[in-house]
Amino acid sequence: MTQMGRPREFDTDQALDRAMEVFWRHGYEGASLADLTAAMGINKPSLYAAYGSKESLFRKVVARYADVEMAYARSALDQPTAREVAAALLRDNVVALTRPDRPAGCLSVQGGTACSTANAAISQFLAASRQAGEQAIAARFARAVDERDLPPDADPTALARFLSVVTEGHAVHAAAGAHRGQLEQSAEIALRAFTAAAYSVRAAR
Repeated sequence: MTQMGRPREFDTDQALDRAMEVFWRHGYEGASLADLTAAMGINKPSLYAAYGSKESLFRKVVARYADVEMAYARSALDQPTAREVAAALLRDNVVALTRPDRPAGCLSVQGGTACSTANAAISQFLAASRQAGEQAIAARFARAVDERDLPPDADPTALARFLSVVTEGHAVHAAAGAHRGQLEQSAEIALRAFTAAAYSVRAAR
């Protein structure tokens, strides 16, 4: 039988991982097509055939980043108590941001925070992605209230926002050169603050 079409000559997931590193290091606008195709080991026609466009490629990269590099965040939500959720998020986030085999920082934070007006959709896309993660944490804390792990007057949304602010701040500092030990210190301070706020709501009012 005659084979229909021409098979792709590269592993698309492996190519996405290589593109991820380029976007992670240089941001969306800083990553040129030449940088991307060189890292992925393909030419521009192959990139367009497989991924459609630079923006489409970036969106696929972010989805893969969330699935692979952010797996620790999903695992944290399975912890039995709100405090353990917060501890896992803060501590595992520090590890993820400072892995020696990955660029420092977070793709979803530094990938498009400084996009021009022409690429505002990228910044909005990344902001929506981060917001979805924050909402997932808030939903987990709302469950903790229902399960009486957190007091009834705890604010799941505010607690989730606090953790997001800390982890995103850690990402900025990691990209600027902060080392793991420094971020671990601030993570432990944040965990103490979270515990005090989450479990002592009535006492604070």
